[in-house]
Amino acid sequence: MAKPIKTTLKLQIKAGEATPAPPIGPALGQHGVNIGAFVQQFNEATKDMRGDVIPAEITIYEDRSFEFKLKTPPASALIKKAAGIEKASGESGKKVAGKITKDDLRKIAEKKMIDLNANDVEAAMKIIAGTAKNMGVEVID
Repeated sequence: MAKPIKTTLKLQIKAGEATPAPPIGPALGQHGVNIGAFVQQFNEATKDMRGDVIPAEITIYEDRSFEFKLKTPPASALIKKAAGIEKASGESGKKVAGKITKDDLRKIAEKKMIDLNANDVEAAMKIIAGTAKNMGVEVID
């Protein structure tokens, strides 16, 4: 029989760098979850992805146990990493914050494919290209 679910939380946490400090500690603590256990399990599960921000969907059960699912990093974070920039342009369309190649775009699209509503890599690339454009990141050949 399935355990009764108390709540579901969505947090974006740096891979391998979860700590009991805010926002994780208070978010989990208010539901009576063993924060140390979550931090340890999350860091273990994401140790190979260091440097990326990983969205985690945490399901907390009535008995205070939990399980979590990891998602792929946000497209914007992957684009910034590929372009080698700290932050996006505040004036997209006017100011270029950085550039990525079509190859970078394809790699990001392939990585995000499972979380995107796209039928193929080409469609996924268009979605990622749109995100890049909104960030002021140019896609070059």
